[in-house]
Amino acid sequence: MPKILLVEDDISLRDVYFARLQAEGFELAVASNGEEALAMAVKERPDLIVLDIMMPRISGFDVLDIVRTTPEIAHTKVIMMTALGSPTDKERGEKLGVDKYLVKSQVTLEDVVATIKKVLEAPATDVAKEPVVGNPQPGAPTQQTPPAAPQQPQPPQQSQPPQNPSA
Repeated sequence: MPKILLVEDDISLRDVYFARLQAEGFELAVASNGEEALAMAVKERPDLIVLDIMMPRISGFDVLDIVRTTPEIAHTKVIMMTALGSPTDKERGEKLGVDKYLVKSQVTLEDVVATIKKVLEAPATDVAKEPVVGNPQPGAPTQQTPPAAPQQPQPPQQSQPPQNPSA
């Protein structure tokens, strides 16, 4: 099962996410600040980092920037999960190379689990642009975007030599 590094300074939230992800069978490592997150990422080499932004010592934005520029972990997928919902913050995360940006108040725990699974299955560049649709009511099923149909290869066009009308 994939390894996830959960980076959250709020102990209650971290415990809830940890318990739910553990129940899904994920291998987990945790960090409570940006400095710990970087050390754990290099040591543990997780498949995915679930990263809070507003943390002590080093912000999530700075952690993401360092992850993306550290060769050993640059390929690691990153989901930012934060209270910061402004378009400017989301753009900053996208420019730094986040795979998915989630606003905590706009997603349920089930949305988070579904997004984690989707990010782990997809190439890093494909998931950043797909919307996560929140549940309209607690307990309602999460809407998912169906996968795009693969494109069929087209046979090569054969060219005809130009005909000379005066011949």
